[in-house]
Amino acid sequence: MTETSKKVLLSGIQSTGRPHIANYFGAMKQYVDLQDQYDSKIFIADLHSLTTVQNKEELSQNTLDLAIDYLAVGLDPKKVTIFKQSDLPEVTELAWIFNCITTVPYLMRAHSFKDAEAKNKEINVGLFDYPMLMAADILIHNSDIVPVGKDQKQHLEIARDTAEKFNRVFNTDIFKMPEPYIVDSVAIVPGIDGQKMSKSYNNHIPLFSTDEEVKKLVMSIVTDSGAGIPVNVYNIHKLFRDEKYLDKLYKEHEGKYKALKDALAEDIIAFISPLRARREEIAKDPEAVREMLKNNAKKLKLEVDEMMQKVREAVGL
Repeated sequence: MTETSKKVLLSGIQSTGRPHIANYFGAMKQYVDLQDQYDSKIFIADLHSLTTVQNKEELSQNTLDLAIDYLAVGLDPKKVTIFKQSDLPEVTELAWIFNCITTVPYLMRAHSFKDAEAKNKEINVGLFDYPMLMAADILIHNSDIVPVGKDQKQHLEIARDTAEKFNRVFNTDIFKMPEPYIVDSVAIVPGIDGQKMSKSYNNHIPLFSTDEEVKKLVMSIVTDSGAGIPVNVYNIHKLFRDEKYLDKLYKEHEGKYKALKDALAEDIIAFISPLRARREEIAKDPEAVREMLKNNAKKLKLEVDEMMQKVREAVGL
C-alpha cells in the first residue's frame, strides 16, 4: 500500500492537564500501534479544551505538554501528523455551517450535555455545541476511521449523521462516512475508585507519574474487603500483564491486598519509567515541538482549504 493510498485515521485529546493511563491505553496506544497502517492525523483539541480551561498560560502550557506527550509515547513525527486544532480555523467555519442544519433537540441527546445537565452544572454554549465541532474535526479531514472508546461512540455517530444530512440537504457527496475503531479490551479503563478513570473524577493515575506518585495512588485503590480478589486492582493490572500471569499471581496472593497492590505498583513503574525518561529528553527542546506543530498546520491547511472550497460552493457561500 502506498503512502497516498492509506486510509485516514483521525483522533485527538483535549489539552486539559496531564494524560493518565486510561488516555494511553484507551487512545494513545492505538495511535502508536496504527501509525504504520494509516495516514494518521492526531490533534490537540485546544478549542474543545476552552469549555473548561479558561486561563491563557494554563491552556498554552497544556497544549505544548500534550504535544510532548504524544512524542514521548512513541508517535513518529515522520509517520504521524500531530497538530493543534486551533491552527486550522476552517474547522470552526465548518462547525458553524453544521450548526445551521442541526436542531437543538438533536444536540440535547448528546451524552456530554445530558451528563452535565444531570449534575446541575452551568452549561456553556461550547459544551452544548461540542459534538458539532467534533463532527467538523472528523469530517474536514476526510477521515476513514476514528479510534474511540465505547463511551465516545455517540460522537462519531453524530458526525456520521451530520455528514449524511449535509450531503442530503445540499445534494452533494462531499463527506464520507467515517467508521469507529474500538478496542474492546480497553474500551473503558477503571479508575482507582472503580468508576471510569477520569480527571474530572480525580480517580486517575497520571501517565508520567513519579514512582512515589504511583505507589501512593495504587495503595489508595478502593478494594472490597469481602472479596478474595481485589477486582479494582485486577482490572487495572490487566492493562500491564496478561491474564494467565495475573490469575496465577492473584491466586497465590489471595486475600493479600497489599502484596497485590505492591505488584501492580511495580509493574506500572516499570512501564512508565522509560516513557517518563523519553518525555524529559523531548521537553528539553520545546521550540522544536512548537516548530513541528507550526509546520504540520501549514501542510494540513492546503488540504482543509480544498475541502472548504467544496463546502462553500455546495452551500452557496
